[in-house]
Amino acid sequence: MERRHRWCPRWRRPSCHATAGAMAYLSRAFAPVLVLALATGGIAQVKAPRSAVAAQAAPAVKVDPTAWLYKGSDLPHDPAWVFGTLPNGLRYAVRKNGVPPGQVSIRVRIDAGSLNEKDSERGYAHFIEHLSFRGSEYVPDGEAKRVWQRFGATFGSDSNASTTPTQTLYKLDLPSATEQTVDESLKILSGMMEQPTLTDAAVSAERPIVLAERREQPGPQVKLQEAMSKLFFAGQPLAERSPIGTLQTLEAANGASVKAFHDRWYRPENAVVIISGDMDPATLGRMVTQHFAGWTGNGPATPAPDFGKPSPNEPTSAVMVEPGLPPLVMMGVVRPWQYNDDTKIFNQKRMVDTIAARVISRRLERRARAGASFVQAGVDLDDRSRSANMTTVMILPVGDQWEQALKDVRAVIADAQKTPPTQAEIDREYADYEVAIRNGVETAQVEASAKQADDMAGALDIRETVTAPANSYAILTDAKAKGMPMCRR
Repeated sequence: MERRHRWCPRWRRPSCHATAGAMAYLSRAFAPVLVLALATGGIAQVKAPRSAVAAQAAPAVKVDPTAWLYKGSDLPHDPAWVFGTLPNGLRYAVRKNGVPPGQVSIRVRIDAGSLNEKDSERGYAHFIEHLSFRGSEYVPDGEAKRVWQRFGATFGSDSNASTTPTQTLYKLDLPSATEQTVDESLKILSGMMEQPTLTDAAVSAERPIVLAERREQPGPQVKLQEAMSKLFFAGQPLAERSPIGTLQTLEAANGASVKAFHDRWYRPENAVVIISGDMDPATLGRMVTQHFAGWTGNGPATPAPDFGKPSPNEPTSAVMVEPGLPPLVMMGVVRPWQYNDDTKIFNQKRMVDTIAARVISRRLERRARAGASFVQAGVDLDDRSRSANMTTVMILPVGDQWEQALKDVRAVIADAQKTPPTQAEIDREYADYEVAIRNGVETAQVEASAKQADDMAGALDIRETVTAPANSYAILTDAKAKGMPMCRR
């Protein structure tokens, strides 16, 4: 549920340590929004690939080599990435990277998560993630994990998947990859995407595991996050679309109902294969083409759902009591999320916004150190699941002084709105920002394949691009040279 900007290091909110026992008050307004939490105390037998046909057909498949990631963007292309679009609409991005040597990291991203579910399907995106690993077109029930263990991958760390409100991401890191193991892995993954075993028997067998995850998930932080979502995103699907689903919908799931969700969203035009590793990109592209070019969607394509917009007519406050939470106050302004082409000027304006937030956070930090009514406070900018653009303020009060802490923080923010920052304040935050970007340039040669693959998947999820660290640094310094608000006017 977060936007991680691909080249601007995301400023993190201060972490807070749990205390024993808490009451939480949650408040929502279209702008601002307020949230408070107050403390009170054998080898698998793998089916032969459809590739008897696919291997012969693959060379004839016409792949569009256009760098699709940069459509609408004027950011410099990262030349290490090689792109392709297959006739069925599936896209891929592959690159060679030898860190660590011999490893190949594969990601298959499906552009569908819990926000794509109907009310009767809550939890289905995550359920399919489980079922895909159980069995699929080329492997019987439970054998995919054993195949990858034979290839040296450990389930949970090297092979895994995750479901968010906006995507389902399948992850595989092969530590000692060969062309044979990568080819076999892509074949298995293609079967998992196109034809997982979605039968009543498979659903019934996996249901206890999914329900166990649901039982084990609730904790103080999860409950607070759910309460915050209901408040901040009231009137939008995100308010109640946790990927774990509901007990009622999970117990009602069967093979046909889960397959209906799969048929709508698991389609080649909704899929991207991402590979970074110690292998020739042309070889990787050919293997992706061989195993995924024959995938066709079932039925007509379904338009992407509307995630809605923040509403000014919803409740503006809520209260929760939850042991284990620290005293916490949160304020926020929510705005409609809108797509923006990931251009140079868009990045530079976002950078200016971030520096402004850092200036205010620094002022709050100084106030806290001087003995204020709060221990920590900070400002953050974020896009949430393509549902809202938000500015949030987190406050950790001293003891039960939440009312005074709130007043003090609001006073600092009000002063920042009236009084421009000094040049010294701007220079300090810019310098810290520049160091972070420059460190990315200096460490680019030792960036791990897994991180590169994850960053690409993250960029796709938030509808942005990736560029080489040196290009990011050039964008930053260009903004300063142009006299963008890096200095007082």
